Amino acid sequence: MKYQDTIAAIAVSSKNGSISVIRISGEDSLKIVSEIFFDAQKKNIDLENCPTHTIQYGFIQKEKEEILDEVLILIMKAPRSYTAEDVVEIQCHGGAFICQQILGLLVRKGVRIAEPGEFTKRAFLNGRLDLSQAESVMDVIQSKSEAALKNSLSQLKGTVKEKIVFLREMMLQDLAFLEAALDDPEHLSLENFSSTMEEHAKKLQDEVNELIKNSDNGRIIKEGVRTAIIGRPNVGKSSFLNCILRDDRAIVTDIPGTTRDTLEEELKIGETLLQLIDTAGIRDTEDKIESIGIEKAKKSVADADFILAIVDSSRELSEEDIHVFDLMEGKPGIILLNKSDLASVLTPEQIQKKTDRKVFLFSAATGEGLKELEAYLKELFLFDKVSCQDEIYITNIRQKQALYEAAESLTKLRETIEAGMPEDLYSIDLYYAYEALGKIIGETVEDDIIDKIFREFCMGK
Repeated sequence: MKYQDTIAAIAVSSKNGSISVIRISGEDSLKIVSEIFFDAQKKNIDLENCPTHTIQYGFIQKEKEEILDEVLILIMKAPRSYTAEDVVEIQCHGGAFICQQILGLLVRKGVRIAEPGEFTKRAFLNGRLDLSQAESVMDVIQSKSEAALKNSLSQLKGTVKEKIVFLREMMLQDLAFLEAALDDPEHLSLENFSSTMEEHAKKLQDEVNELIKNSDNGRIIKEGVRTAIIGRPNVGKSSFLNCILRDDRAIVTDIPGTTRDTLEEELKIGETLLQLIDTAGIRDTEDKIESIGIEKAKKSVADADFILAIVDSSRELSEEDIHVFDLMEGKPGIILLNKSDLASVLTPEQIQKKTDRKVFLFSAATGEGLKELEAYLKELFLFDKVSCQDEIYITNIRQKQALYEAAESLTKLRETIEAGMPEDLYSIDLYYAYEALGKIIGETVEDDIIDKIFREFCMGK
């Protein structure tokens, strides 16, 4: 696909630092930049006749032979560029004023300022990237851990695309045979096709369900482990958060019910990102505001991937503590027996009579037990044991929704087969599954969805 307009944006900026990069893409990019690019003798450098993937040295010049900046220019001719169009990158001195001056020159020559994500959108529309690869570009930029970066780079290389194309090809073969047999029953028989279709549908459903299952790990790899810190009031939840962050982020007092809302912070443990959520103390209360905080705490538990329950070792185990243990049901988590620096009246053995959770002695006041806890969490969430090159982890909500749609259609297909319905009905649900998977790689997605996806990108990308 060719575009009539040429676009430009600041792709890399160091603000008032040393270097900025302005990216220009489009059919006229080489011609337009040549008009403002000169050598030391103030002669125009014809970039259209320069070899691709070379760097040219010279000066950006305004009208009346006024030199604006000394620059390096990288030439990438179509189709060997990010957008698969002619691309020029101007490496100029850093500083917002210089960049805006050069952009102004380009605009006066007919260049349009690019919209957010427009370079990647052109790469997608020109067939250089499929939609799953395009979406992984922003995941690479926004990666917060080594595991997230590895997974995003794997998707950028096309692992998701390869898998989806393989599954759709299986569906297409069955769809093509079914349509041909229905059109020409004299030469192509559908005898025993129902059993063949049932076998294929089950295999496809298993493959799709595996991708859905792995998407939960994909979200954790991308966003981090949602970790709720819970307990009754004044057991030291906020003190624990400050301790593990090594920063006074949460307000700490001896007044029960100080925390009335959730407080979220990020923490890297090894190569894993934890999304720590400090919550309100869980207890029965008549205070309406505190009650709202407690409900939010319970929701945080329901949404969490992991629970850190905190108990006060200087006080007897209470019904409120038992209620906290009950809230952990069905969720992975551990118990921290806090305030180990004080005289203890509660032991790990007493807690383990009420729950089989692992118990750690801990002191948020002194940091005792912090190293042991961090070592345990690092081992527990050691994602580098998982090879992102061997497994596909869908991290994108839109893609996951498409997988659910495909799985639902395959379920309906199997129900149709098991009900002994005519073979011509098979193609309906199989086609819907085929279309749903096509949304992941952009084969069947609507234009407005594509526009929305790329509007969420950063400028210059």
